[in-house]
Amino acid sequence: MKLLGAVLLAAGLLGTAARGEQPPWPDEPSRTCFFQMLTSVDSEFCRGDLEIIYPELGDVGCTYIPKCHQYRRRISREWGSPRVRYPQAEKSKKYVLVLVDPDAPSRANPRNRFWRHWLVTDIPGADLRTGAIKGHVLTDYVRPTPPPRSGYHRYQLRLYEQPAHEAVALSPEERVSLGAWAMESFVERFQLGSPVASTQFLTKYYED
Repeated sequence: MKLLGAVLLAAGLLGTAARGEQPPWPDEPSRTCFFQMLTSVDSEFCRGDLEIIYPELGDVGCTYIPKCHQYRRRISREWGSPRVRYPQAEKSKKYVLVLVDPDAPSRANPRNRFWRHWLVTDIPGADLRTGAIKGHVLTDYVRPTPPPRSGYHRYQLRLYEQPAHEAVALSPEERVSLGAWAMESFVERFQLGSPVASTQFLTKYYED
């Protein structure tokens, strides 16, 4: 993996991070914490400068969440919904935001694909440009919680332009469960088309 820029020195600099290889001592807070960028097929999903921003970590788009400083535990147990920013959003348009895990319960056996973690419609473009999104929440934010020993899970954020005057809603059947959601059918039903931007991060159970 390649190193990107300077590194985070843990003493007093937990709010800023650099990306590169994870060190052999990820759990020692007195050490440097490195981040790892996605490669190959996983990195190709990241398109359009869509930012997903968590406390201390900043934009985690196209990265692995490191174990150091208990970041994996905190993203699964502590932190609420991230800020989502899309600087190219058009102020006059509205957008639909979808966060899913396609690897439930594991990437090797994704029988519950797609697990819905967040669904928001009617997001004004002006809000997306600042990262303070407001809209109609169809599914409340659910923290990433990969099961033990299930390996890395992809958490994929897709942003769609919402057709004008289109009321987007989940069906009664879709509201029953978060898992095994037919996301493609949902996108087709409301003619959302392809995402205008997308990004993802990978994480796994925090004790693995």
